[in-house]
Amino acid sequence: MRLAIGLLVFATLTGLDAGRRAEVNPAAQAVWPTAGKMVVDGPLTPTGRGHVPMPTNTPAAHASSLLAMPASHPSALLAFWFAGTRESAADVQIAASQFDRTTQQWSAARFVVNRQVMGDQLDFGVRRLGNPVAWLDSQGKIHLFVVATGLGGWAAARIVHLRQSNEGQDFSAMSFDVVRALPLSWLWNTSFLVRSAPLPLADGGMVLPVHFELGIKYPVALRFDAGGEFKGMVRISSRKHLLQPTLVMVSESRWLALMRDQRPEGKVGVAQTTNGGKNWVDLPDLALHNPDASVAGLASAPGRMFLAHNSSPHSRSALDLSSSMDGRAWVLAQSLAHGSAADEYSYPALAWADDSLWVSYTDQRRSIAWQRFSFSPTAR
Repeated sequence: MRLAIGLLVFATLTGLDAGRRAEVNPAAQAVWPTAGKMVVDGPLTPTGRGHVPMPTNTPAAHASSLLAMPASHPSALLAFWFAGTRESAADVQIAASQFDRTTQQWSAARFVVNRQVMGDQLDFGVRRLGNPVAWLDSQGKIHLFVVATGLGGWAAARIVHLRQSNEGQDFSAMSFDVVRALPLSWLWNTSFLVRSAPLPLADGGMVLPVHFELGIKYPVALRFDAGGEFKGMVRISSRKHLLQPTLVMVSESRWLALMRDQRPEGKVGVAQTTNGGKNWVDLPDLALHNPDASVAGLASAPGRMFLAHNSSPHSRSALDLSSSMDGRAWVLAQSLAHGSAADEYSYPALAWADDSLWVSYTDQRRSIAWQRFSFSPTAR
């Protein structure tokens, strides 16, 4: 009898969870990051590279994200990542730095999110932080989406939504308040994680790609309005081994989700929507190596798609930038970092700012590296 009751309760909760995941949002229109700006149709040219400054006495860093800022802002873009003694250590916090348009330099890094403060605002204990992803709303406020765990490991994590609490553009005073843990599951609201940048929408809102990770893995698209209010979610793929989706525009209403494949010999998983995120269908994998590693995609303009990915079949020792016109056939555009088998260059992020393509990535789990590329005119 107890077993029957337990199975009934589990089936009910699972049904509620599936129903919540099945919410369908109205079709949306995405926007190009280069809207209204000229994009030169030519090869990429490196124009800068280095490492983002680390907070003092902080030996480990991972999982950066980049946020492009408006032309009126003193910074071209901001970088966020998690840093501390090591991944999952009690002292890990969310760090940030800004690239100043005047000096063309990164600022000194500072911590902007602390797990103890977050736990106090959430009213439950937070054991570890990770994977910050940033978004700028229609009012010019920065939102952060951060993975936070209580009991259990990453598979028992929640996605915590934070919003910039102070006004103005003073980076040294930037602070964040918790909005809430996103209500994504009836099953104790756990095991959803965020990793990749959101896709901006014409209405001022955005679509945030996330994934579920308890036992099975599957990707999900979350919808937010222009003020950052959560409006619903749609499952991206029916497969159970894909995670960490990144969204790439083909057109305003046709998007690709390119995904990490958990299988040892996996490639880059692909799903597609042709109606602005209402429905998604699986497509054949890309012919690109993906050794169970995170990827980052961005389309700067129609026919100009980019994907940062680990190109070695069995390790994260090689990180490359590939380009595509249609999202199916990809060619090498730039080699970002190549090392020995023991080296790691991983968890890339892409952004478009100041007429340039920016890349950041984890370098040996010790720092965040960055590179900048501009388009060169095609010779005629």
